Amino acid sequence: MNLDHIAVVGAGAWGTALANVAARAGRRVTLWARDPATATAMAVSRESRRLPGFRLDHRVTPTATLAQMADADGVLLAVPAQSLRTAAVALAPVLRAQTPVVGCAKGIERGTRKFMSEIIAECLPQAVPATLSGPGFAEDVARGLPTAVTLAAADETIARALALALGAPAFRPYHSTDVRGVEIGGAAKNVLAIAAGIVVGRALGASALAALTTRGFAELARFGRTYGARSETLTGLSGLGDLILSCVSPQSRNYSLGFALGKGRSVEEAQRDGKLVEGMFTASVLVEMANERGVDMPIATAVAAILDKRLDVDAAIDSLLTRPLRAEG
Repeated sequence: MNLDHIAVVGAGAWGTALANVAARAGRRVTLWARDPATATAMAVSRESRRLPGFRLDHRVTPTATLAQMADADGVLLAVPAQSLRTAAVALAPVLRAQTPVVGCAKGIERGTRKFMSEIIAECLPQAVPATLSGPGFAEDVARGLPTAVTLAAADETIARALALALGAPAFRPYHSTDVRGVEIGGAAKNVLAIAAGIVVGRALGASALAALTTRGFAELARFGRTYGARSETLTGLSGLGDLILSCVSPQSRNYSLGFALGKGRSVEEAQRDGKLVEGMFTASVLVEMANERGVDMPIATAVAAILDKRLDVDAAIDSLLTRPLRAEG
C-alpha cells in the first residue's frame, strides 16, 4: 500500500506534531490550516504559533487549500472532536476513493453520540475510516521524545500499513482492528483526567489519586466492554496507558482544568487560557451513553455534574465518598 503522501487536516499543536512525525518517517506531508494567514506564516517561519520553538520539517508543506490534498495517500484529521464533522464535509469533494482517513481526536460528538470513525464513515463514504489514539502530548512528540500510540482500522492490512507509514524510532504506532475500543479509551480518559486534576487541586493526597485512577479505569473498562471494546485494547496504550498519562501530568489540558476546579475556580475561570479541553464536551454524552446501557460510572457522572454546575466540587466529592461499600470490580 503506497502511503508516500500524507495530508494532515488541522494545524494546531497536535496536527503540527503529527505532520512532523510523518515527515520524519520519510513521507511527503501537506499540512492544512483553515486560516490562509496562518498557513502563509507557517510556510515563512517554519514554525506553528501553537508549538512555538519547534521547526516544521522541510518535507511539510503548509497550505490553506484543501485541493492540494487531492492526491494524498492517507489523511490525518487532527481537528477537535466537535469540529471533525465540519472538516470531513469540507474534505469530501477532493478526497480520492479508498483513501484511509484517520481520526486523531479523542471524543464523542455531542447530539449524535457518534465516535470519530462513525463521522468519517458518514461524511466520507468513499474513505477508509481509522483512528489514532494513545498516551502522547503534542510537545513531547514534536521534540522527538519516545512515544507509543495505537492506530486502528477495521482492515488489519490497512492498519498495519498506516502504522508503518508513520512509524519512526521515537514514534511507535501499534496497529489494531479494534477501532471502537481505541476510540472509547481516548474519549473516556479525558473525562476521568478532569477528576484526577480535581483530586490534586483539592490536595486530597497521593492515595486518593491512585484510588481515583484505578476506579476510573474500572469505569472506562465497564463502558468499553458494554460498547464492544476488547479487553486487551482497554488495558493497552489507548486505554489504561492514556489514562495513566492524563491523570498525572499538568501537560494534560483535562487534568489542568480539573486542577483549577479543585483549587476553587469556576468553570469559566478554569478556561481562561482559551485552550480546548475535549473532556468538557465529552462528559455529558459519555454519561448519557452509560446510563442508556446501565453502566455504573459514578466518577464520570460527578465530573459531568460539576461541569454542568449541578454540583459543586465538595458536594461531588462527598457523593463519591458516601457511596455504599461494595465488592471490587
